[in-house]
Amino acid sequence: FHWEIQRAEKECRTQLQQQAAPRCPGEWGFASCWRNAALGEVMTLPCPSPLLRLVGKHGNLSRNCTESGWSDVYPAITVACLSNDTGKPNELVFYRVVRILSTLGHSLSLIALLTSTVIICLFRRLHCMRNYIHLNLFMSFVLRAVSVLTKDTLLFSDDENTDCSTQPSLMMFLCCSSLVFFNYFVMANFFWLLVEGIYLHTLLLVIHTYSTPLTVYMFIGWGIPFVFLVAWIVCRINLEDTWCWEMNENPIPNRLINWPIMASVIISFILFISIIRILVQKLRCTDVGGNEQSQYRRLAKSTLLLIPLFGVNYVVFVHLMDRPDENMNRIQIVFDLGLGSFQGLIVAILYCFLNSEVQSELRRTWRSLSLKPYVGRDYRLHAMSVSRNSTENQFPRNSRAQSILQTETTTL
Repeated sequence: FHWEIQRAEKECRTQLQQQAAPRCPGEWGFASCWRNAALGEVMTLPCPSPLLRLVGKHGNLSRNCTESGWSDVYPAITVACLSNDTGKPNELVFYRVVRILSTLGHSLSLIALLTSTVIICLFRRLHCMRNYIHLNLFMSFVLRAVSVLTKDTLLFSDDENTDCSTQPSLMMFLCCSSLVFFNYFVMANFFWLLVEGIYLHTLLLVIHTYSTPLTVYMFIGWGIPFVFLVAWIVCRINLEDTWCWEMNENPIPNRLINWPIMASVIISFILFISIIRILVQKLRCTDVGGNEQSQYRRLAKSTLLLIPLFGVNYVVFVHLMDRPDENMNRIQIVFDLGLGSFQGLIVAILYCFLNSEVQSELRRTWRSLSLKPYVGRDYRLHAMSVSRNSTENQFPRNSRAQSILQTETTTL
């Protein structure tokens, strides 16, 4: 919004410099461009387009050219363009609340994911194919959260002193770069969720017979999104190289981002249905032993919780992508930007903090650290005991002394 206002102001000043100076010279004011006017002329302009897109209220602003210059704007811009008498909630408040919720969710997710990554990397017993995939999923969530916070800082800064005209080339580069990284990490995040489903589906179908290399999963998670990102950049440069690449008036570049994401979501949902069918068959099979049943339950528990959680709501909204509906659009925004920002936190809880293997490693490490002072003290006592008994051995053998020494050694 702030950048749109600055762009409109710059275009206005360029146009006004090319016009002759009449009684009321043109000026930029109230987020609108007032052109030159003759004495007695009444100029009426529609509400600024940035406000119209944000609030959605159609209205007009008017000014009179008088002997003393321009009159005040009537009606007030807050009444004509911002107030809403139809009972709808204020759009500015709605988007501000969603942004605060999104920032909170991504910040909590960032902390939880980094903690989970450190835990899995520290314990060598947790190093396996399944956790390698989890780590890549964690990193996709981390990078997604960082890109969202960076993009919001650049595009939606509340600092009124931010002036993009001082270094337009640098600000344009930073803005476009933030959009590039944001789109890539969002796509990569969805594709790594797809990889989780593919891995579990493959594991249930061909367990102990075939293992897909990690490089294949890496290509799906990081490589395929990169291909679509390059295509998106090429389309942006050739079809819609405008301002910060945040506007989507041409649908083709936007579809290069949305359609692969929706394809991954639909495939994940299909895998979810297939995994449920396979698990029901395996758990009902009388030939499956108790240990194998426990293994299937443990491997499937976290992924089965995540696939519907991160897929069903996107499948519901997929048919609304090209249908502008205000009420459904708000619901989708709340799911995608508000509740979706807590995805990383839920992933960290399900894949790490509630994982039985991780909990066992943490308990083992805690016991080791807790017993270390006592082990050191017992070692010193044992050394003193050995020294004392070696002195006693200089006297005739005593079966009772030998028994005590043997008991102490066994206890240690």
